[in-house]
Amino acid sequence: MDYKELADYIFPDIKDISYYEALYPKRNLPEGAAVTRFAPSPTGFLHIGGLFSALIDEKLAKQTNGVFILRIEDTDKKREVENGVQGILDSLKAFDIVPDEGVTGEDTEKGDYGPYTQSKRGEIYKAYVKHLLVQGKAYPCFCTQEELDEIRKNQELAKDRPGYYGKWAKCRRMPLDMAKERIEKGEKFIIRLKSKGTPDGKIKHHDVIKGKVEFPENDQDIVILKSDGLPTYHFAHAVDDHLMGTTHVIRGDEWLSSVPVHIELFQALEQRLPKYAHIPTLLKEENGGKRKISKRKDPEAAVSYYHEQGIPAQAVKEYLLNIANSNFEGWRRANPDKSMDEFEFHLNKMGVSGALFDLVKLLDVSKNIIARYTAEQIYDYVLEWAKRYNPNLQARLEQDKPYALRVLGI
Repeated sequence: MDYKELADYIFPDIKDISYYEALYPKRNLPEGAAVTRFAPSPTGFLHIGGLFSALIDEKLAKQTNGVFILRIEDTDKKREVENGVQGILDSLKAFDIVPDEGVTGEDTEKGDYGPYTQSKRGEIYKAYVKHLLVQGKAYPCFCTQEELDEIRKNQELAKDRPGYYGKWAKCRRMPLDMAKERIEKGEKFIIRLKSKGTPDGKIKHHDVIKGKVEFPENDQDIVILKSDGLPTYHFAHAVDDHLMGTTHVIRGDEWLSSVPVHIELFQALEQRLPKYAHIPTLLKEENGGKRKISKRKDPEAAVSYYHEQGIPAQAVKEYLLNIANSNFEGWRRANPDKSMDEFEFHLNKMGVSGALFDLVKLLDVSKNIIARYTAEQIYDYVLEWAKRYNPNLQARLEQDKPYALRVLGI
């Protein structure tokens, strides 16, 4: 038995990748146009760091006449929360961030490169997994959790690195006939990438923000397809970014260590690697030090917090843009009446380390923006806020609008 026979046995009705390559042709965009994607998971509220990323995605795509995509990465079904997708959509809408393509509702989307929800792209992922199997670049693994725990114990005893690689990859050298027999018996299995990395190998990579970075090669035989038929995040993102024509992957610092895995996946798929840009983590001051803004500890982590506090969405966006490019503050001072859309943003002008998120500074930006509103604009904003958070104030505003306008017309 060869790998093609095994692949056909495991995936008998899956189309060849040539079908999807034709279905999703290369985009016809002007030179230099950026295709970006914001790809959150519906596992909770939208974090201020997520809004930071989405703002940069939209800004770069818009100023280069490119495309900004909203993709929902929902392959981790255990962590998904009810109405998680709608919560993401509502949060982006509240800040006037509108994708050109992607998910628009729980069951609606726009664009020619969908589905834009990963759980609806199962057949596509299996086609690319099958493609790797046929080439002998992937293999089925039958290791149970108990067997994996045993491997880890033996690695600790041997003072070896933990993981599934090299001599520790039990199923990597399994005869294909035996693999087929175990599948026929109904044994559960996953599909792993057969890594070409070596323990001493190094990768040199250019990050758009951080510049030249060097990593150890990935030598782990990572999982690309889980036993439930869904792909892992790493594999799904590689397939999606290829087919959707993503040119720039803009994401948080915490993903920097995944670059070797992602480089290897694109090489295995024989596809062009997008440009990676790892944006600084948003930090807050505490007890003389700095730490990441926490979903559990900090109310300002949720983007809904700013609406509750009556801070205009424009103020939040302008403050985030100033964190992204420090020259924005000077540009705004020189151009008080211009739209922030006219500011030319540059990824390579972003800081390489964590960025301090200062609520006092944000309120100062908010004050300057509100000061430029007319009394009518302030009335409309305050009324909208009061309808949700202060019914008594809503009644007073609606009872005597002319008086309210005189009070607000400062």
